[in-house]
Amino acid sequence: MLIRKAVLNDASKIREIVNNFASEGKMLPISYNQIYERIRDFWVVEENKKIIGCGALKITWKDLGEIRSLAIIPSKQKKGYATKLIEKMFEEARNLGIKKIFVLTYIPEFFEKFGFKRISKSKLPHKIWLDCVNCPKFPKCDEIALMKFL
Repeated sequence: MLIRKAVLNDASKIREIVNNFASEGKMLPISYNQIYERIRDFWVVEENKKIIGCGALKITWKDLGEIRSLAIIPSKQKKGYATKLIEKMFEEARNLGIKKIFVLTYIPEFFEKFGFKRISKSKLPHKIWLDCVNCPKFPKCDEIALMKFL
């Protein structure tokens, strides 16, 4: 297993993985444009030189980051890949000086295992809502907000 920063050639696989979950209503869809604009935020998980998962750490403010688009293909879930990916993103966040990380998710129980606590969405900076305007569920967001202090 290898966890590495994404490169442009990974965009199609990232989109495929994320949008497969989005088609089931488990996460929000992502476009090529969004991936290319944020490729530096993305990490990928490889097994036998094949991408089996991804996730992104987006810097949203001077001390605040967001974990986005975290997904591991179904056949590789429950094997610790997501845990290792999240740990990599925590390490990157600490190195950047990020003190808090939040996530918007449909599976809060997963993130609570890593010390995330549920919070009101109103506690998040207004800047993050710029992404929400393009969401198919806007303005009726049904994701749950969680925060972790590093």
